[in-house]
Amino acid sequence: MHRAIDYLLKNAAEGEIPVGAIVVKDGEIISSAVNRKEEMNDVSSHAEILAIREAAQKLKRWRLDDCEMFVTLEPCPMCAWAILQSRIKCIYFGSYDTKYGALSSAMDLRKFSDSKPKVFGGIMEKECDEILRQFFERIR
Repeated sequence: MHRAIDYLLKNAAEGEIPVGAIVVKDGEIISSAVNRKEEMNDVSSHAEILAIREAAQKLKRWRLDDCEMFVTLEPCPMCAWAILQSRIKCIYFGSYDTKYGALSSAMDLRKFSDSKPKVFGGIMEKECDEILRQFFERIR
């Protein structure tokens, strides 16, 4: 999670909700991304989606069943479903999202999927919460 946070802090785009995601295979980072929805004018340009796309391109396959994802905020339904479809074996996230979180908080989309990755939430939660708090404080 340290690396996801570090990547986020170095690469967060102005005006984007600060979320960072990395995909790891065999202990090595193979992709990393931050939210780019505003910059790309693309509703699907969440950090998780971009990291999955990059990992799939590098591995030349859509199945990421030997990979793990670290993300600073619990994935929303769109991202959670992409994670499930890509077969990522384990997801670690920082902040819980009680409004939109789709891997435990607001809902758990694993109930509707044959893919049942392990999910661990609250990893470095205070640090991830603080990044979000500061962002929303600035824009309000």
